[in-house]
Amino acid sequence: MKNLFLLIAIAAIFSFNACAQTGKRVPAKVKTAFHQKFPNAKKVEWGRENTKEWEAEFKMNAKDYSANYDNHGNWMETEFEVKLSEVPVAVKNTLSKEFAGFKIKEPELSETKEGKVYEFELKKGETQMEVAIAPSGKVVTKETKKENDEENGQKSDEEGDND
Repeated sequence: MKNLFLLIAIAAIFSFNACAQTGKRVPAKVKTAFHQKFPNAKKVEWGRENTKEWEAEFKMNAKDYSANYDNHGNWMETEFEVKLSEVPVAVKNTLSKEFAGFKIKEPELSETKEGKVYEFELKKGETQMEVAIAPSGKVVTKETKKENDEENGQKSDEEGDND
């Protein structure tokens, strides 16, 4: 009798876990849309960005990428790290003029339906910024953070306009 109870309990646990996992399963239409856009992607790992968005992290052309899709398989954004030498001159000029003295960390190229922007994490003393700059050199968004703000999840200053 004890063995039967134990067997039923184990089966119930596996059944519960299987049901819980279905919420984490990437919808087929999301995977299909991803493979159509990135047929050469390697080492794809999926995760939830939030309840309405999926993120695939993968390798392609010897670079690390991430791509986001909504639950219906609509592509939203692709990001990948770039070398500073790959950043357009207009963007570099903006960085040197408007953000002189800031150390540049993790340059990325972000592409959405609205276009491409170069994103940078910048640091100068205790000030940290996240900046997005269009290929033309125009600052699209700028967010300033203090080191203790990042620990508390707070934002100090936010600017931006959409072209």
